[in-house]
Amino acid sequence: MGFLKRFFKNVFRDGHPHTGTSSFENLSETQLEAHMQVSRYGEFVLTDAIRPAFDLQVVPTCGYRHDVYRDQETGVDIPVLMASASREVLIDLLFELLDPLGDEVDLVLETSHNRNNRGHQDLYREHIDLPILKSTLYDFEDVLLDDGCTGMAVLNPHIPLEVQFDEHKLLIMYGHELSEFEYILQGLNIPRREDIRFITEAEHVHSSSDEFQQRFEEMRYRLGLDD
Repeated sequence: MGFLKRFFKNVFRDGHPHTGTSSFENLSETQLEAHMQVSRYGEFVLTDAIRPAFDLQVVPTCGYRHDVYRDQETGVDIPVLMASASREVLIDLLFELLDPLGDEVDLVLETSHNRNNRGHQDLYREHIDLPILKSTLYDFEDVLLDDGCTGMAVLNPHIPLEVQFDEHKLLIMYGHELSEFEYILQGLNIPRREDIRFITEAEHVHSSSDEFQQRFEEMRYRLGLDD
């Protein structure tokens, strides 16, 4: 279907290529377009970057949970907070979550606009003042929210703490002391739900466009990022 080819970038299940029967497989273009236009699920509003499976294996919702990331090289377990927030609070929440990182941070922009295979390209810049980073990112709020091929990570390796805002518009915080992040989440009424399932944990689709790719390049240039 032409709409599929134009709109979809990838379909994933649990972070891997979806190999079973897709819920999108036998849809008409009218059904597909109607599904892609749905952004509100109860009180939760998705950005335009991503949509769940047609059969709603996971219904988008607001909340956060604790998790653990195991470093494969060192075998060390790193505490993680994963959060999902509705569109209207997402940028404000992201910027508040950057504050515990300190006044100077490192930035990684992630792009999958030009990839031929699964995965993404990382663009790295060290030592950027957090107020300058926030000011620049505000100018590209459209890309951050609605481009399903753009993500970023902001970190302070000296603390160490990291905040990731991925292509699915989930917020993921890494570090051994996450209490300040949890306080910020609760302050913006993001409920703790240890049983929450995120949109990445079932089939889903990303969306992007040539315009977003151009805007990403503008953002990259403004932030002074190289490969």
